[in-house]
Amino acid sequence: MPDSPDPEANDAAQRDFAAQRESMVTNQIEMRGVRDPRVLDAMRAVPRHHFVPAFQAASAYHDAPLPIGQGQTISQPYIVALMTEMLELEGDERVLEVGTGSGYQAAILARLAAEVISVERFAALAQEARERLADLGVDNVQVVVGDGSLGWPEAAPYDAIVVTAASPEVPPPLEEQLAEGGRLVVPIGQRWTQSLVRVRRKGGRLKRETTISVAFVPLIGAHGWQQRGETRL
Repeated sequence: MPDSPDPEANDAAQRDFAAQRESMVTNQIEMRGVRDPRVLDAMRAVPRHHFVPAFQAASAYHDAPLPIGQGQTISQPYIVALMTEMLELEGDERVLEVGTGSGYQAAILARLAAEVISVERFAALAQEARERLADLGVDNVQVVVGDGSLGWPEAAPYDAIVVTAASPEVPPPLEEQLAEGGRLVVPIGQRWTQSLVRVRRKGGRLKRETTISVAFVPLIGAHGWQQRGETRL
């Protein structure tokens, strides 16, 4: 029979992961200017190692993105925190996430908003994310499978929308599904390099601001990119 789990070893591992999260927040996130205390608390609380393949757990808190399968990645911790802060969440919002991936960003959003709808193109990733979120007792995230560039009109409008893949332009359906006063954060640009853009809807008008340079995997869909090597739809 296999050896029984060692409770003391498990406790020690969890303490080590907690220390790594604290270091991640202090040295990777706060030092780069993220200040929202609710965002920082969420980054401290959510076990990032739970959202990467087991063989990547030792690297979960490194200052870098990590592969999660299907050609997708879990974003660098700082970028997750920055994009979350840019949404300016207060706790009562309905949020749309485009690109569930491993479910990590959704778990962060779940601590900061009332409801999260997360759209993932790959059914296998969506199911894995559901299972990870359920393991942590997260019950205010709905993970659905679909073309994220179309948004999820069934639950629109949204107070905040975050897109975790790069698009050549802001997908019009996402702008249409943004509520009055809402914020949309999305990487916009070329296939391999983009700028992080925030769009606000105010008085029926859309105001855009461009921030830092980033590099995300491409958003595949009707208002994103086609499969690799092909031109835009």
